Amino acid sequence: MKNGERLFECPVEAVLSIIGGKYKPIILYHLIEKTLRFGELKKFLPQATPKMLTQQLRELEADGLIQRKVYAVVPPKTEYSLTEFGKTLTPILTNICNWGREYLSDFIKK
Repeated sequence: MKNGERLFECPVEAVLSIIGGKYKPIILYHLIEKTLRFGELKKFLPQATPKMLTQQLRELEADGLIQRKVYAVVPPKTEYSLTEFGKTLTPILTNICNWGREYLSDFIKK
């Protein structure tokens, strides 16, 4: 690192530094078509602890991929959605999903 900047040897390394994480790609994938609340995201990631999910969401927000909207109601209501920058990942995430479906299909056939 130089003056707080990230230095990368490869573009793939740069992408993975932003979307790499235990749950980040899954979070981003589920936000492609809709805005979700924390509890809804948690249902897609039952193995994630609330602390880990919160950490991943904060990192995605800090990197400008998602936005968080907090409503001043009781109990608190928080919604997450992709930013315009985050939406640029849609084709990549869709391709990852398609590849995964095909891989799983081939794996099950064997």
